[in-house]
Amino acid sequence: MADAKLSHAAHPAGLSPNGPQQAIEAGDYRAVISGVGAGLRGLSHRGRPLVVKYPDGIQPPGAAGQLLIPWPNRIRDGRYRFDGEDRQLDLSEPATGNASHGLTRWLPWRVVAEDAGQGSAYVRYGLRLYPSHGYPHILELTAHYELSEAGLAVEIVARNVGDRVAPYGLGAHPYLTLGRGPGSIDEAVLEVPADTWLPVDERKLPTGRASVDGTSYDFRKPHAIGATELDTAYTGLTRDADGRARVRLTSAKSGRGVELWLGEGMDWLQLYTGDTLGPNYRRAGVAVEPMSCPPNAFASGEDLLSVEPGGRVVHRFGISAL
Repeated sequence: MADAKLSHAAHPAGLSPNGPQQAIEAGDYRAVISGVGAGLRGLSHRGRPLVVKYPDGIQPPGAAGQLLIPWPNRIRDGRYRFDGEDRQLDLSEPATGNASHGLTRWLPWRVVAEDAGQGSAYVRYGLRLYPSHGYPHILELTAHYELSEAGLAVEIVARNVGDRVAPYGLGAHPYLTLGRGPGSIDEAVLEVPADTWLPVDERKLPTGRASVDGTSYDFRKPHAIGATELDTAYTGLTRDADGRARVRLTSAKSGRGVELWLGEGMDWLQLYTGDTLGPNYRRAGVAVEPMSCPPNAFASGEDLLSVEPGGRVVHRFGISAL
């Protein structure tokens, strides 16, 4: 078994919009994590890309690899009521009038621990999230990325270090890929163990929920994506004996591909086929976004966590080669 490795990836100009880069290697896997947002910028197995990677000189296209804290997806009008207060978040998606993808995507996280040994390597990032418009809370966050022969495991911990109960949700935004470039997912086979999807309005906010039976959103039995366009939330996940739900993207010819698993407390998925991305990334991968709550959860309260002062919550997901 080969020793695992840690390294610091330097931007040629000395500065990167993604901040300092950490590379970790273990077994046949290599991952690159960005200091800005503590996002997953690259993951490969024996040189084969498992997630869509982007050049270090640009910001993540389509939120590629980013962590979405303290809420995933969108909040209608950025408004919600919590703890007896009406609150207003900044509208980070002006075109639709939504607050989107949380508050930590563009913040500088710092490395708080790293190690490499026989067969595994990890890097752990930390961030103290201070109060901002509409979110008067202080969270101590860590994002732990660990590689082993089993692939990548990610653990996100949030601890409420303030003096008020805090609403909380989590998402992540990796784009799974077969590494064949724009348009290639049409031929890819997708498997999603979910029996429910959420219809949305013109602002991409849920209007209810529906069974996947008889719809183009049903991927419980794996089949080619074809021309299907997805920007769709799912729930009703079927879990394996180990308690994990698994989404798989594979080649119809070779059966090789990539799998994402969701741990306890992550009962929602958003799938996005990248149809609105630029030409270099359009339908080059499928964003498979594990989430702890649905879109608009701050307003609806559905599966929204309330973290007491001194309390902590932990979520896990991972990615491996097939």
